[in-house]
Amino acid sequence: MATVAVTDETFDAEVRSSDVPVVVDFWAEWCGPCKQIGPALEELAAEYDGRIKVAKVDVDSNPNTAAAMGVRGIPALFLFKDGQPISNKTGAAPKAALKKWIEEAI
Repeated sequence: MATVAVTDETFDAEVRSSDVPVVVDFWAEWCGPCKQIGPALEELAAEYDGRIKVAKVDVDSNPNTAAAMGVRGIPALFLFKDGQPISNKTGAAPKAALKKWIEEAI
């Protein structure tokens, strides 16, 4: 499964109501580090297909969700399980580090 674009309007349905854990990537088009981790997140979405969902929230188009989550810097990654954030990290990281973070949390 590819990453899923999520908006302020679809956040609750796609993330909080998901029956699998969700990695939420708060990003923006102008953010270099966000673009660096994009391909790794796409690969992880495919590798974990059916086990986790990877959602992307563009903070410029969807400021309400980012503000509600207290996002101050991007990329900001949150891991949701059973509708609640259980872990988060800010900044770019290599795929191996992202995978380790996901494995430890789920």
